[in-house]
Amino acid sequence: MLGLKTKVDKSNVVENNPNVMPEEQNEERFFLEGPKSRWKEFKFLLHIIWDFLVGFRVLHFAGPCVTVFGSARFKEDHEYYKKSFEVGAAVAGLGFTVMTGGGPGVMEAANKGAKKGGGRSVGCNIILPMEQYANPWLDLSVNIKYFFVRKVLLCKYSYAFVCMPGGMGTLDEFFEAVTLVQTNKIKRFPIVLFGKEYHKHLYKHLEYMAEAGTISPKDLELFLFTDDIHEMENHLSKYAVDAFGLKKVTKPKRWMIFGE
Repeated sequence: MLGLKTKVDKSNVVENNPNVMPEEQNEERFFLEGPKSRWKEFKFLLHIIWDFLVGFRVLHFAGPCVTVFGSARFKEDHEYYKKSFEVGAAVAGLGFTVMTGGGPGVMEAANKGAKKGGGRSVGCNIILPMEQYANPWLDLSVNIKYFFVRKVLLCKYSYAFVCMPGGMGTLDEFFEAVTLVQTNKIKRFPIVLFGKEYHKHLYKHLEYMAEAGTISPKDLELFLFTDDIHEMENHLSKYAVDAFGLKKVTKPKRWMIFGE
């Protein structure tokens, strides 16, 4: 099969975080195993509402953001870590808050780039059986218990999305953002698929999907496929800053009574 022999350097890839135990996800897994008693499902619903409420209150003044998706496994000396740092700095230079999943790897690099570039950096973190822990470059961080709540929050406060090299979770987030735009569930926010070498087989498959008729050829225009920081900056500036009339403003007043 084409493309399966591409060599990937794994010498600077972090495999897991041994300090996080799988038991911490038991509640969500238990809920997803099928129908439970009415009382247990009602209690779970209350926990979901609380998770959303915490996220809403902590992130209310975070934006406007650009969310950067990417792998938690790349270490500091990896080329994708370094490129993600540049992406974070560039996004901050446009006046956006850089939002990530709050963990290590690409997320840490983008948050670090934002901070070093004089911008704001926020994280929407989740505890996983491996990999995930909050990185030290966050001005603001919230720990979310449930995966689906976290995904909503990563979209809710963002005017654009940048997908860096990553694994299954990263592609899940990328396709969700594209699907939300495609189906008009959110506005036509710019999406960037960054890393032509890493994503070349993915893009080839998307082209094949367009040829097969499972997506429209125009759907390939829903995102920018690039390796170039300046091209990304121009894309975000045109389709986020200019398109939505975004302007830099002073920080709004926080209300302690609402937990802000």
